[in-house]
Amino acid sequence: MSDATPLSRLLDALGSAVVGQPRVLADLVTAFLARGHVLLEGVPGVAKTLTARSMAGALGLSFSRVQFTPDLMPADILGTNVFQPQSQTFRLMKGPVFTEVLVADEINRTPPKTQAALLEAMEERQVTIDGVTHPLPPHFFVVATQNPLELEGTYPLPEAQLDRFLMRVRVGYPDGDAETSLLRAFHQREGRPPAVSRVLDAATLTELQDRAARVACDDSILQYVVQLVRDTRAHPRVRLGASPRAAQALLAAAKAHAALRGTDFVTPDDVKAVTPSVLNHRLLLKAEAEVEGVTADDVLKQMLERVRVPR
Repeated sequence: MSDATPLSRLLDALGSAVVGQPRVLADLVTAFLARGHVLLEGVPGVAKTLTARSMAGALGLSFSRVQFTPDLMPADILGTNVFQPQSQTFRLMKGPVFTEVLVADEINRTPPKTQAALLEAMEERQVTIDGVTHPLPPHFFVVATQNPLELEGTYPLPEAQLDRFLMRVRVGYPDGDAETSLLRAFHQREGRPPAVSRVLDAATLTELQDRAARVACDDSILQYVVQLVRDTRAHPRVRLGASPRAAQALLAAAKAHAALRGTDFVTPDDVKAVTPSVLNHRLLLKAEAEVEGVTADDVLKQMLERVRVPR
C-alpha cells in the first residue's frame, strides 16, 4: 500500500524519542489506525507517559494529560457547568477530556467511579454533562497508563472499563544496547525531554484509518478469529472468556496491523501478532490457575499453538 511510507515516518519519529520499544510503538500505531484505545502497563520509569506524549506530537494532535489520584473526581476529567452571575446562565468549563490525545496517567490509582467517567468518552467519543451531550474530536484517542497491580495503592480496573481498551500493551525494560542508546541521547540533550515533530496531517490520519478499515479479509480469517475467541471460553483455566465484541476488536486490530505492514489484506500472522495485546485483558482466569501462576498470556500462547491456522 502507498501508505507504508507515512506510517514508516511515524514509527521512525516515535522511535527517535522512545528508544528500545519497537513492539510497543507498533501496537500503539495499530490501535490508532483501528480507532481504538490503549492501556500501557509497566513499572514506573519505562517511558509510558513519554510514549503517549510522543504519539500526540508525531500525529500533530492536541494533547491533555490527567494524573489520576485517589481524590480525583469525574468532573475533574469531564468538566462542569459553572454559573455566570452577570448573564445569569451556566457556562461549560470543559475538562481535559476535550482533546484529541488524552493521557490517563496511572489510571489504576483512582477509584472505579472516576475511572468509569471515561466509559462514554471512549466508547462513543462523546460526553454527557448535566444531561447535555457534547461531541469529542473524531481522532479522540485515549492512552492510559497503569502500574502492575502488585504495587501498593492501586485499584484494579473493572471489566467494563478494561473492555473499552482495544489493547493492553505491557511495557518492559529495554535491552542493554537500547538502554545505553537511551542514556547517550539523554546526555546529548543535556537532560531535556525529547521533542517529536508532526509527521502527518489530519487529512492523512483520517485516510490511513479509513484504509485500515477497508483492508480485505477472507472468510477463512473470520473463522480463525471466531475459533480463537470461542476457544478462550472453553479453556479449562479460564473462568470468563472473550466476548463477541472481543472478536470484533481482534479483527479490527488485525486489519490495522496489515495496513501498518503495507498490505491490503489480512493474513493469519496479522491475527497472531495482535491476539495477545487484544485479548490478554479480556480473560478472567480461574482462581486455581492464578494460584499456580498461570497468566492470560500463557493461555493465549497455548491457543495460538493449538488452533488450526487457515491456509
